[in-house]
Amino acid sequence: MIAYAGALIVGLALLAWSADRFVEGAAGLARAMGVSSLIIGLTIVAFGTSAPEMLVSAVAAWQGNSGIAVGNAIGSNIANMALVLGATALLAPLRVHSRTLDREFPLMLAVMAAAWALLWNGTLGRLDGLLLLGGMSALVLWTVHLARISPPDDPLAAEYSEEIPAAMPPAKAWLLLVSGLLLLLISSKMLVWGAVGVARAFGVSDLVIGLTIIAVGTSLPELAASIVAARKGEDDIAVGNVVGSNLFNILAVLGIAGTIGPGKVESLVLVRDFPLMLGLAVTLYLMARGFKRAGEGIIQRGSGAVLLAVFLAYQFGLLKALGSGGG
Repeated sequence: MIAYAGALIVGLALLAWSADRFVEGAAGLARAMGVSSLIIGLTIVAFGTSAPEMLVSAVAAWQGNSGIAVGNAIGSNIANMALVLGATALLAPLRVHSRTLDREFPLMLAVMAAAWALLWNGTLGRLDGLLLLGGMSALVLWTVHLARISPPDDPLAAEYSEEIPAAMPPAKAWLLLVSGLLLLLISSKMLVWGAVGVARAFGVSDLVIGLTIIAVGTSLPELAASIVAARKGEDDIAVGNVVGSNLFNILAVLGIAGTIGPGKVESLVLVRDFPLMLGLAVTLYLMARGFKRAGEGIIQRGSGAVLLAVFLAYQFGLLKALGSGGG
């Protein structure tokens, strides 16, 4: 049991660290190739912050632990919206006024609803996975198109320009990129091994472990990035990281899991976790869209406290199930 818990903790820490190295290398390489800051931020950075979820779900699906893969994707989205944005807004109210985000929020809602409908039959099949990965490819192309047509004064573009690492020598960028990816794979295998061991020791389902420990752990990069961005007044990045990560989690993480290791989806995911995720997404969309000024919204400290309370109540309910051996 101690070995499993140790692997879980070390795996989570190494996962977050290697994701940062991966993003730094990929962004530095893209900068050197002349790619715009907005495209880098909306694609490479979003991909990098979701890389832990992708690798963990891929490893879990490959090993036949589909509950971890599905729980990680859905649980990470819930953590992103309730924990990450809740805690961030509690520290500093978040103003959202980027036209790019105004387009991405409705897309996030549509993608979540479509995935819910796709899995309603209780199965995440290979065809489902391929459809989701096809949607991921379309999303990347659409995002690049949006970045190209976005006006120069888009606040999100200015914020990304400040935050994204500067161009670096290709050799250094490739070293960070490849080493980060290898460490992501190693830490993912370590994390899944530890999580499965803990789940078996407590007699709970893989799903509960995926929705709690792994989901929170793989959301830590988004939490750190959003808090740092908010403290610098880069509110659109703080919210944009979450929106982008949520889209990647649904399309890429579930898509990879379904393609590599098709399996059953527990009914609780469809009647408990998916509705909560969609409810949080709708709430955030209304907050970010704003009720007074068109094109501008604000997530106040009070709203952040509510989001955080919802997350804690949700996790408490899941941990009660864990403690009683349910799932």
